[in-house]
Amino acid sequence: MARTSRSRPGVTLLVFVAIIGLLYGLMALQNSWFPRLGLDLRGGTTITLTARNLDPAQGGAVDSNSLEQARTIIQNRVDSIGVGESEVSVSGANQIVVSVPNMQKQELIELVGQTAVLSFRMVYLAQTVAPPTDPSASPTTMPTGSGTPSGSANPSASATGTGTSPSATESATGNRRPAPALPTVPPAAAGTDIPDDQVLTWTPTDAEYQAFLAYTCDQPVEEKAAQPLVTCNEDGTEKFLLGPTMIDGADLSGATAGIPQGEVNWAVDLTFKPDAAQVFLEATTKLAQNSEPQNRFAIVLDGKSISEPTVSNAIPGGSAQITGNFNQGSATRLANLLKYGSLPLAFDISSVDTVSATLGGEQLEAGIIAGAIGLALVLLFAIAYYRGLFIVVAASLAIAAAMTYALMVLLGESMGFALSLPGIAGAIVAIGVTADSFIIYFERIRDEVREGRTIRSAVETGWHRAKHTIVIADSVSLLSAVVLFILAVGQVKGFAFTLGLTTVIDLAVVVFFTKPLMSLLARTKFFGGGHPLSGFDAGHLGVERLPGRARVGRTA
Repeated sequence: MARTSRSRPGVTLLVFVAIIGLLYGLMALQNSWFPRLGLDLRGGTTITLTARNLDPAQGGAVDSNSLEQARTIIQNRVDSIGVGESEVSVSGANQIVVSVPNMQKQELIELVGQTAVLSFRMVYLAQTVAPPTDPSASPTTMPTGSGTPSGSANPSASATGTGTSPSATESATGNRRPAPALPTVPPAAAGTDIPDDQVLTWTPTDAEYQAFLAYTCDQPVEEKAAQPLVTCNEDGTEKFLLGPTMIDGADLSGATAGIPQGEVNWAVDLTFKPDAAQVFLEATTKLAQNSEPQNRFAIVLDGKSISEPTVSNAIPGGSAQITGNFNQGSATRLANLLKYGSLPLAFDISSVDTVSATLGGEQLEAGIIAGAIGLALVLLFAIAYYRGLFIVVAASLAIAAAMTYALMVLLGESMGFALSLPGIAGAIVAIGVTADSFIIYFERIRDEVREGRTIRSAVETGWHRAKHTIVIADSVSLLSAVVLFILAVGQVKGFAFTLGLTTVIDLAVVVFFTKPLMSLLARTKFFGGGHPLSGFDAGHLGVERLPGRARVGRTA
């Protein structure tokens, strides 16, 4: 193995440099030349939420599906404010990390910590739309009956667990099925609250009807309980004109998913509180007498309809059952949304970090300056102590820096990795790690020369012995980074990830760049002959004269 390494170090160097060139080629293909910056460098707020399980049957453990469901709801809330490059991610077994750039602390806390609005509203109009292929395009209408509402695929609500087949979706366009007649009374002013005793008899004004026609599913929704609502389902495949809230989510006492006795399909059972049970009876009595789509009610969460069951008959007793094209996952998801009103878990705010854009820029500048100072000191030490061999240290650091930068940019594009201030600290630590690997190697070369080997031979045998120490040292550093990444929260993960990444890069650089470069230099007359400025001279290696034909003498 050593013989092969001595004979082809140039090939190894060329292949390794070509790999780095390939990384930069990928950057060019993606037209991405700068790493993504974390919120601590570009400004913004990061909140770490720790979940508490609400179900005692779980024994205190947090269900991973509920955690992911909560993450999705929080992500939708954050996206609704229109802030780009926000991130909501699951961390560990019970935490969610919310990072939003250019947003103040209190504003984000109110957004993330608020209880979602869950409401039951009557459907007045429904229109099937095609979601736009271009984000800037508006939805277009589709032929009647060509689409399926989201949530539970046209479910039905009943008192016995059996439902009716849904009718075709009512179209609001004139060249298809006509919409219900508009009221002849003078239109009310836009934004007028509807009294509670008129919710079940509400009909839209001309302004509200026109707002429904003009609405597209990519528009934001402002929901007010006492006013009508124009919104879409979660998939953006159907839009609705909904009446004011007839039952609030707080009036729902329970929701469970299961397969009813004697049935084969999943269903969702609802239980209302006494006061809401009477309202629900009155509502379903009215809805059951109407034609499609006015025989449906919408379950609205955070301004989006998550299900639109069809009512086949009046439902007394405060209990209802939603049936339809459910499977276990979709039925459980809907039951959780209804049962908990919003998030299936309760959260405590573990930490809140806020950085202004100005402070972030100052921190980035300070980090770059600190790295430059550290690099300069290492190079000065290498020049003073290793003389000509400092070019090996400088070249190894340059290659490691180039490889680290390219991987940070590519990981930012592919995995969302963002460089944070702790990450910069991890990169600065890597300067010392790379230099340390060279020091270990050089000291082994000195030992081999003292034992009577020539410089060229010492470079090879010294590597054979030094590589075990280097691998063990890097493995310990990598293990520490992995453990820290698993156990840490928040920005400490950025330090751990960068430290682990640079440790792996250091190992690759010292094996495939530093060692082959040393082998090539040892074959030259300047270095292999022990020139006084090479760093391989006798005095610097600790011998009276370099081993060769003459007898080797040792210094005291």
